[in-house]
Amino acid sequence: MNLKITEKYKFILKYTTVYVVVVLMLGSFLGGLAIGGREGREEARKEVFGGAVLDKEKLPEYLSRDVDFNLFWEVWSLVQKNYVHQPVTDTELFYGALSGLVSALDDPYSVFFDPEMAEKFQQELEGTFSGIGAELGIKEKQLTIIAPLPDTPAARAGLKAGDKILLIDGKETTEMALDYAVSLIRGQEGTEVTLTIWREGWERPQDFKITRGKIEIASVKWEMKGDIAYIEINHFNEDTSGRFNQAVNELITKNPKGVVLDLRNNPGGFLSTAVEVAGEWIEKDVVVIEQRDDGEKNEEKSDGLARLQGLKTVVLINEGSASASEIVAGALQDYEKATLVGKKTFGKGSVQNLEPLSDGSAVKITVAEWLTPKGRLIDKEGIAPDVEVDLTEDDYNANRDPQLDKAIEILNE
Repeated sequence: MNLKITEKYKFILKYTTVYVVVVLMLGSFLGGLAIGGREGREEARKEVFGGAVLDKEKLPEYLSRDVDFNLFWEVWSLVQKNYVHQPVTDTELFYGALSGLVSALDDPYSVFFDPEMAEKFQQELEGTFSGIGAELGIKEKQLTIIAPLPDTPAARAGLKAGDKILLIDGKETTEMALDYAVSLIRGQEGTEVTLTIWREGWERPQDFKITRGKIEIASVKWEMKGDIAYIEINHFNEDTSGRFNQAVNELITKNPKGVVLDLRNNPGGFLSTAVEVAGEWIEKDVVVIEQRDDGEKNEEKSDGLARLQGLKTVVLINEGSASASEIVAGALQDYEKATLVGKKTFGKGSVQNLEPLSDGSAVKITVAEWLTPKGRLIDKEGIAPDVEVDLTEDDYNANRDPQLDKAIEILNE
């Protein structure tokens, strides 16, 4: 996810986002968001397992009529009077209606956060989590693991980028709203959640029982691999800028032959941080372009020191690299500042505004799309590597890393 900060806590946050699975369960009003029609479930199942869906974009006749808002109050009254589990509070219905209003956009990245959920979302950005440590997104209308964070319950359980989550504790996820899915997977430290996973190449889904835990992860790690500087960024969080600057300061004193920037399984984060990172290779030039539906464009330029621009660089990417990761990778590729190695990225390049509301709740809504400096669309397209290298399950189980091996080979040429 990419976030653009103007004035903290009194601002509009601009970003593209995927979720980190964190802390406590949300209120029961979100339950309604999980309900999808049978036709919708069949449609999404076909898109995962094969088959074609016809007339997806056809608008139902009732959606073209004028709206009589009295219908809203009729439904409100019916629920309050007739629902079997009483009492139903006005507050539950109010926040449920706001959530449903945004979910009607059929955009998994446009979401209404109630005050509790908004607070937890802010905690995610600060890099402290309690949950399973998996990044979630919607891929081909199916709930998908974008990336298991390193050394977390999700990673230790064996979840991988690209895994499809079919069931959460037995609840079907097809057509399930992303925020509701996150609320089901969240939970207190020490509790368990069972995810039914389908992975490409498997004959049948498998269950993963995962114990939730507290997750605190430094977003940047670095070391020297011989005469090669290796920098891994697993998230563009609040600590990333400082830690990345520290990494560059230390590594350039080693006079490295080249740099490996590892963005694999990095789901994104603050836009400003992504621009700062790219600015260590790109000196005072466009890093990413924001394009709105009306054609208006806004360029985000670096003002970094470009301390690494003279060093041969390889960027590692894979299916779990999303959002801010794709912005950095795409920019370095466009300017020929780096060779990209690995697999095609996730393809999350839409822009959201996060607008805090007076009661502590917030609305996150898609307003634009990101383009690389050369105008390439990121959303749904992803960034293709210059050199495609797979990392198989056998490699993973044997602790082999052919993608990193290829990066070092290229830097030694």
